[in-house]
Amino acid sequence: MPQDPMIQRLIQQARQAPITRRNILQGAGIGAAALTLAACSTGGSTKPTPAKDKSASVKALNWANWAAYLDEDDKGNYPTLVEFEKQTGIKVKYDVAVDDNNTYYGKVKGQLALGQDIGADVVCLTDWMVGRLIRLGYTQEFDKSKIPNAKNLTPTLQNPDFDPGRKQSLPWQGGFAGICWNKEKLPNGLKSVDDLWDKSLKGRVGVLSEMRDTMGLIMMQNGVDISSKWGDKEFDNAIEVFKKQVSDGQIRNIKGNAYLEDLKSEDTLAAICWSGDITVINAEAGNKWEFAIPTAGGTLWNDNFIIPVGSSEKANAEKLIDYYYEPEVAAQVAAWVNYITPVVGAKEAMQKIDPALADNQLIFPNEETLAKTKIFRSLTGAEESKYGAAFQAVLLGS
Repeated sequence: MPQDPMIQRLIQQARQAPITRRNILQGAGIGAAALTLAACSTGGSTKPTPAKDKSASVKALNWANWAAYLDEDDKGNYPTLVEFEKQTGIKVKYDVAVDDNNTYYGKVKGQLALGQDIGADVVCLTDWMVGRLIRLGYTQEFDKSKIPNAKNLTPTLQNPDFDPGRKQSLPWQGGFAGICWNKEKLPNGLKSVDDLWDKSLKGRVGVLSEMRDTMGLIMMQNGVDISSKWGDKEFDNAIEVFKKQVSDGQIRNIKGNAYLEDLKSEDTLAAICWSGDITVINAEAGNKWEFAIPTAGGTLWNDNFIIPVGSSEKANAEKLIDYYYEPEVAAQVAAWVNYITPVVGAKEAMQKIDPALADNQLIFPNEETLAKTKIFRSLTGAEESKYGAAFQAVLLGS
């Protein structure tokens, strides 16, 4: 892929961008607790029938995604998407419609249950939410013959428990949850989640309001393989640790998007955090923070393409997904968003754009880095309700 001024501008914008996909993940805050729990409902037992595909006659497509999650130029255009439209003749409406997994689901779950069009032919949502949608029958199975570039999917992501064989989902971008700290105030750094509970940091620690990341890291510190079989005992042990650190005042804040502001203001000096955010905060406010995967391990999450059951442009959506699995296209997106690309070959393509980014473990983690992380296993509907309620009870009481 040629190195040109436009791409260099995109890279520069990425390093200066004030917003990331992850720092708005919990934009609705703790106030969304009721919605979070209500959204766990499994609904009826009858699964809706997929819509009839009209892609042969309708050359259009609606894509719902998170903010700041696709390469964008200074005019507000999406270069890779513009190129896709030129190549295929398919007009794409790109809709920044997802501000939170649960709030988005709350808006469309009624239509999904009836098999209706939700106004999006392809949506990018996080692993656990995708697992829920697949379980409820709210997604369509891919025709893999129309997504030949799916062969470029990173091997470690090919068989998640919520979608073995990736029949109904393919990753868009991913990242880690780990720990971070202010290097000026904590020059010796941190190594483990237990380091966050050191008395010297009392009242200066932040954690995420995303249950799977905060509880996932605490459970891993307790020796639990969060990707394998565990149950109430393991979760309850971790929730007790969490509850104690909150009630003792060790944890100052439990937040989503606002945790970066707490780091900047030094209300918190250390936190459970998301990898891509630390790249951005260092670009924004000086190279003051360090991110690390804890010694016991970090969580690995992905946001995934899915085709909703009511989409009548399925083949068009598959063509879009296939396009973004071309290594050169994936590299251009990664250069802007600074999250993990799931596409094999994108690293080599990135060498032609920015060799420094090609060596960044937060964008192109090697096997050694990935081995330190686990994907939080899928929960049943009952588990989602029970564990979500326990976590929210601590948040509401904090």
